[in-house]
This record gives sequence, structure tokens and C-alpha cells, in this order.
Amino acid sequence: MSPHPILLIGGSGIVGRHAARYLRDAHPDAPLLIAGRDRDRAEAVAQGLGKAEAARVDLSADDLGLGDRPVGAVAVLFADEQLAGLRFARARDVPHISISPLLQEIGPEVGSYIHSPAAAPVILGTEWLVGATTVPALAFAKRFGRLDSISIAALLDDEDTGGPAQTVDLERVTRTAPAALARRDGRFVWRTGDDAEAVIRAIDGTEMAATALSPNDVVALAMATDAPNVEFNLATGVSSSRRKGEPMSTEIIIDLAGADHEGRPLGTRHAVMHPEGQFPLTGLGVAMALERATGLDGGPALAAGLYFPYQLLDPAAYFERFGQIGGKVLTL
Repeated sequence: MSPHPILLIGGSGIVGRHAARYLRDAHPDAPLLIAGRDRDRAEAVAQGLGKAEAARVDLSADDLGLGDRPVGAVAVLFADEQLAGLRFARARDVPHISISPLLQEIGPEVGSYIHSPAAAPVILGTEWLVGATTVPALAFAKRFGRLDSISIAALLDDEDTGGPAQTVDLERVTRTAPAALARRDGRFVWRTGDDAEAVIRAIDGTEMAATALSPNDVVALAMATDAPNVEFNLATGVSSSRRKGEPMSTEIIIDLAGADHEGRPLGTRHAVMHPEGQFPLTGLGVAMALERATGLDGGPALAAGLYFPYQLLDPAAYFERFGQIGGKVLTL
């Protein structure tokens, strides 16, 4: 485990505060460096955590304005179009995770890794809510001897909003993203136009209009299971809990179809939800990926490589922490 602090760029934002809190709860002595453009906001978060410091970052500077200060890992918790955090991490040979680039935007991260593959781990963090989809889906898939299809439906309540950075990122994801990748009959295809429109069923059975999306889950689940049909759709609107008069929540519906280990037809439908929305789950995935990358979880620090979060998150540990923060898995 590195003695140097984990640098959370955007650590005073909603996702950053959740990730920092989960790191602090699990590792009271781990040093953290909360960084952002607003030093006062970062300082307030750092003081609330204890054993944490604050810094103002300058994304236009090669050293981010931190000089030669050492860090143990870097997490970027907003859309870093300059790849400033990645360049900084690669220059210092420390692990890096980002949570914004969609599948069609990962070229620069992959290219950076290919250029120096032995430097340090690069974690492509944009699985939906950083493991909250892939880890459960792969756990449910163990019941199957053959998977024919994986259909993921995510529902974001329109009250589930964060700060300005999250608002801009959601706008990019839902309105300006190009075609979405899916797998059909074993072929990878791009969904556009009418083909990118879908209807999903929420936890309570309500049908909602949705749009195809390309987080890394489609490729990750296709590669991990070899399912010939994989798709991901996102709906925004009123969540099932709010339709019942309760506070908003976030929902992920996971539909699997195929055959069990005896060859009998099998279909399952589960929901992953959190009563406080998307940000606790994202923060948990970031925290646990950083724990694995740095060796905070008690194992050896992660070797240099290119990783999806689900490859780093131990399922038993993930479900335990998921339950501790109020997450629920429902069989529908």
C-alpha cells in the first residue's frame, strides 16, 4: 500500500464526497487529497473527513498545480476532456480511474495505456454506476449454462441530479452521445435513429420510453459471458419509489435469458436499486476500485494493465458494502 494520498479530482462534488466517505469509513488512516477548482469547497470536505488535505488543481498545468507532491493514485470524477488527470497519473506511474468517457470515447485512455503499458493500471471506470450493473449481472449469470441475451435497463429519476458538472455530463450522455453499441446474434452493431429508441419496464412494471446508451457494460458483459445479444437502455423520469409517494431512487433492471446448466430454458429478472439515487453507488464503485488498485484492501497493489471495474471488485465484498450503504437487490 502506498503511503501517499489518493488524489480525488472533483472530490468535493457529489460522487467525490461519497467515494471519499466510503474510503474513510473502510480505511480510517488512509491519506486522501481532495482536489478541485474551488479550494474552499475542497477544504470543507477534507476537514469533515479527517486525515485528508485539500488542494486546488489547475488542469492546464502538467503537474496540476501540485508541484512535485507525490500521490498514490488518481481518480477523476468528472468529464476530463484534456485528460489532465490521466497524463498526471501516467507521468508518475500511479493507478488512474475515470468515470465519464463512454465506450466511443475511450480511445485516448486506451491509447495512453498502449503507449506505456508497463507504467501503471488504467481503469476504464464508465460501467454504469461503476460496477453496480456488471457485478450483479455476472453473479446472476452463474445460474446459466448458456446465456442467450442480456438486457440492461437503467432508470434515473429526474430529481436525481448533482452539481453543475454532473448536469453537463448527463446532458452529454443523454442528448449528444452518438450511436450506441449493442450485440445482436453475435455481431456488434451500432444503434441509431429509431433503432436507438426502446421501452423499458421499471421495478413497479411501468413502461417508460428509453434511449440506447454505450457505457462499457455492453462490451464487458459480452466478453465476460459470450452472450450473443447484449443491450443497454437508459430512461429518465419518475422512479418506481416516487410513483408510490416515496423519495426518488435509482433503478437498474437486469434481464437474462438462456438455459440452465441442465439445458432447460431459464429467464431471470432482477433489479438493483438505491433509495438515495445514483451517486452512492458510483462513489462505492470508485472507492472499491481504488482500494484494489492501491492495495488498501489488503492484497498486493494492482499490476500495470487496462481494466474494467468489474474485474477488480470482489463480488462478495461488493455485495456486503452495497448492502451496508443501503443498496437493494430485488428478484422480480
